[in-house]
Amino acid sequence: MNQPLAEIGPGEFYPVVGVGPHPKPWPVGEQYDPELLENGDRRNVLDKYRYWSVAAIVADLNTKRHSLRVAIENWQHDLNIGSIVRTANAFNVSSVHIVGKRDWNRRGAMVTDKYLTVIHHPTVADFKSWCDENKVAIIGIDNVEKSTPIETAKFPKECVLFLGQEGAGMSDEAVEVCEQVLAISQYGSTRSMNASAAGAIAMYAWAMQHLNK
Repeated sequence: MNQPLAEIGPGEFYPVVGVGPHPKPWPVGEQYDPELLENGDRRNVLDKYRYWSVAAIVADLNTKRHSLRVAIENWQHDLNIGSIVRTANAFNVSSVHIVGKRDWNRRGAMVTDKYLTVIHHPTVADFKSWCDENKVAIIGIDNVEKSTPIETAKFPKECVLFLGQEGAGMSDEAVEVCEQVLAISQYGSTRSMNASAAGAIAMYAWAMQHLNK
């Protein structure tokens, strides 16, 4: 079936995301949102969640959360945080932790933060205390002096991947609270890669060891 197109200018079209109004009779169930059934569901969600309310989707995701968590330092309102959150949603992590400023740039998250538990920590020390209390190992992702290759690392099943700011990387305080810090091998001329790309690689590396077995 061809995807419907919307015209954005003379002779210019873009694919319409999602589905239109649901034909009647409507499906029956508490998970369905009457407004979405009436007007269509243009959200970027899996087909199985079409016409479901946000609360129903979250409830279903909560039954199968993975033990992985993701944390990001937020001292400079980094634009990459939203992209990392979006990837965290794709891996259905248990929680996302924002360390530093409470407000963060949500644009790149594409509303996916609504489907996640997002926890704020004002300081690295507060974040470390939370991890200690919940017995979650902190694994840093950065290419600092103490880093070891991510390709040969063994990830704890119950852990949080801790990412630093774009450009500046992890703060010294953040590095100090990590059980280990892992670096992604690079083969070009640049010293570092985009923070959101590094986060996606790290989440995938964890998943390869603990999921799909």
